[in-house]
Amino acid sequence: MSFSASVLTLYPEMFPGALGVSLAGRALEAGTWSLEAIQIRDFATDRHRTVDDTPAGGGAGMVMRADVLAKAIDHSSPPGDPRPRLLMSPRGKPLTQVRVRELAAGPGAVIVCGRFEGVDQRVIDARGLEEVSVGDFILSGGEPAALVLLDAVVRLLPGVMGNTVSGDEESFENGLLEHPHYTRPQEFEGRQIPEVLTSGNHQKIAAWRRAESERLTKERRPDLLAAQPLVK
Repeated sequence: MSFSASVLTLYPEMFPGALGVSLAGRALEAGTWSLEAIQIRDFATDRHRTVDDTPAGGGAGMVMRADVLAKAIDHSSPPGDPRPRLLMSPRGKPLTQVRVRELAAGPGAVIVCGRFEGVDQRVIDARGLEEVSVGDFILSGGEPAALVLLDAVVRLLPGVMGNTVSGDEESFENGLLEHPHYTRPQEFEGRQIPEVLTSGNHQKIAAWRRAESERLTKERRPDLLAAQPLVK
């Protein structure tokens, strides 16, 4: 069974976007995964196709209506659909490589792209939406975040990457940032490739890469390093 993604959005024209090229695009064309972009407005009941209303209690902006969004979700994910229901939201749990791998091992995902000030909490609760964040910043909507999530997941599907080992040695796979990389030429503007990498000693190379990963993680993401055993 291929990975099946259903994206609920007010802007279906944003998909597949970048997912239609490179690795993800080739995999999409090959049927390794599928993508359906669903227009939320199609489930509105008035002639203006209204999907939002003013926030209860007052305040700025608009809120996506529970009734309209629930109909869209029920259409996309009927009873028995095993796919998780995700809501791209800045208040969600941060997306991690662990969660990405879990999603890649599953049957797919139903992804709701929020807009305006947010989504009525009642539909989040009633439809069991898992709120997911791609970072501590605000986007104009959930669509760019959904593209990021799907790109991270699709590249891990079997057969998408030519060399599966590539995915095992990247940042966050072992809880650390990735070590520096080098290739030819041997010298670039007076800078040499570290000698250990051309030594042929695989044990020393592995130790150097681990040490460099720890160094970079300590400098840039000390929160990740706290849970890691250090090389002696």
